Amino acid sequence: MSDVAVNTATGPAGLMWFAVAIPLLSCGFLLLAGKSADRWGHWVGILASTVSFVLGLATFIQLLGLDAGERIMESTLYKWVAAPGLHVDFGTRVDPLSITFVLLVTFVGTLIHLYSVSYMEHDVARRRFFAYLNLFVAAMLLLVLGNSYLTLFFGWEGVGLASYLLISFWNHVPEYATAGKKAFIMNRVGDLGLLIAMMSMVANFGGVEFTTVNERISSANTGTLTFIGIFLLVAACGKSAQFPLQAWLGDAMAGPTPVSALIHAATMVTAGVYLMVRSGAIYVAAPTAALAVSIIGLITLTFGAIVGAAKDDMKKVLAASTMSQIGYMMLAAGLGPIGAGFAIFHLVTHGFFKANMFLGAGAVMHGMNDEVNMRGFGGLAKHMKITFFTFLAGYLAIIGFPFLSGFYSKDKIIEAAFSGEGIQPWIFGTVTVLVAGLTAFYMSRLVFMIFLGEERWNHDGPDAKHPHDPSPLMWIPMAILAIGSLGLGAVLNYTGFLTWLEPVVGHAEHEAPVLPVPVITVTTLVIVAIGVGLAWKMYVSQPTPKAAPVGSALTRAARADLYQDLFNESVFMKPGIALTEGTVIIDRYVIDGAAEGTGKALPWFGRAIGKLQNGYARSYASYIVVGVVIALAVALVSAL
Repeated sequence: MSDVAVNTATGPAGLMWFAVAIPLLSCGFLLLAGKSADRWGHWVGILASTVSFVLGLATFIQLLGLDAGERIMESTLYKWVAAPGLHVDFGTRVDPLSITFVLLVTFVGTLIHLYSVSYMEHDVARRRFFAYLNLFVAAMLLLVLGNSYLTLFFGWEGVGLASYLLISFWNHVPEYATAGKKAFIMNRVGDLGLLIAMMSMVANFGGVEFTTVNERISSANTGTLTFIGIFLLVAACGKSAQFPLQAWLGDAMAGPTPVSALIHAATMVTAGVYLMVRSGAIYVAAPTAALAVSIIGLITLTFGAIVGAAKDDMKKVLAASTMSQIGYMMLAAGLGPIGAGFAIFHLVTHGFFKANMFLGAGAVMHGMNDEVNMRGFGGLAKHMKITFFTFLAGYLAIIGFPFLSGFYSKDKIIEAAFSGEGIQPWIFGTVTVLVAGLTAFYMSRLVFMIFLGEERWNHDGPDAKHPHDPSPLMWIPMAILAIGSLGLGAVLNYTGFLTWLEPVVGHAEHEAPVLPVPVITVTTLVIVAIGVGLAWKMYVSQPTPKAAPVGSALTRAARADLYQDLFNESVFMKPGIALTEGTVIIDRYVIDGAAEGTGKALPWFGRAIGKLQNGYARSYASYIVVGVVIALAVALVSAL
């Protein structure tokens, strides 16, 4: 916050720009290396990510040894923008928030790199894949380590580029290429919001460095801060797949499964939450914008849960789950400093259990000939024991099973949602509890349809499945993430994680919710149990049909993502195409027509003039007579 001193980075903190540079250089090397590097290039990518993690860990240890007021440090690499009235240094900002993200991105990212060695073993472009993974890590680290919104924006664009390259990695399949373009284009809408917010910062604060903005917030009026806060929210909606810019996230499952894990757990979709928390001082001074953040989060967490409850594609269920969980974080981020801390708490635990489940889904695909339709699974627990137990850890964590990670992190957001005055806490709190039950239902549905019940896959014939656990290179990262899914929440809760974040998010006394905390906890657990029980009744105690039933109107709508694509096509795409076609018509027949018409008229006019110059004296004499008559007529009219 603005009242905390910013120190010059020394020691490991002063070297954190290497954490960005090393994976970026590795990316360039892997892209330019010849085919001889195909056999070992992936290890270069893993080494680069590991070195960044070690740098982050050393810096984390350094910060732990400092007093809370000394834990914000900046390092300037060079003078970047030096214009009249605007100076921006390119540098890093190391503080508890940024280093938390660094550790999450590099640790989970390195595990995903390791998993990808085996997962992408037979892909001819594996070296290029690892180059793109390194680019993703480098861009996300630049985003969270930048000392200004402008530096953040470069990382912001970098993760957008990396996501496009990885989502459409198998671009020989047309729909995969389309999915990459869809994510890229929808994110450009959010990027425009960030650009507008930065323009307003320059106009009102004279700079875009975090320190400058925080120091000068008090000089701006509430309207200006609300304007900036709303456009920062637009940016976050695009990057974190929040309503109404969420339509790209389900299609992003077109990329290889490790990409899905990286996007959903450690990089791209968490960037919007980071932006909201990093801009917390703006939202404290602009309560209307803060309320908008919470409302968007509330809508999205409900939207994602409804969609997730109807999907049969296991990766799209997990994608909808991410949308919903990020919605919880966004709601919390709009509730002030205490909510911002809870948002980051849940973001970290979510990074572990969501990466765990995505890698588990990849292991299921690996053992089931790349099948993703859960209706073609069933009974896999006894064939894929390691996958089942590691996936189970992530599942129990996300539904908030007592004393596992999600129980500590998500339930704190639910408690914060019940805090405040008026009707707002009742609406926010009630919806978050009900969606917790819906989360338990669709995640139980996912686990039950994949691992329990009767075996619905073909055991013989050309399309027979032979499910089996993956190689150690795949299951070891899954096991490590499973351990984090089980215990990380308790570790963070009892080691003062929220206090650790206070130098950045600010200190706030925990406001008592409108209901006693034990009542909220028990009610939430009862609703969660009901969701699990309902899923058991529907998908374990009775046979699951291999073909999806027609379902209710809401179910059909949820399968179609609540018609978000239809809405976008009707409201934006088709009118946009019509406008473009109209512009083409104007260009072709008016602008080009005028130019071409002028070109055609001039030769005709020249030929017409040329006919007057025929060389006959009688013709010229007649021209003189006509001219004299016209001159006399003009003189006569003038005299009258």
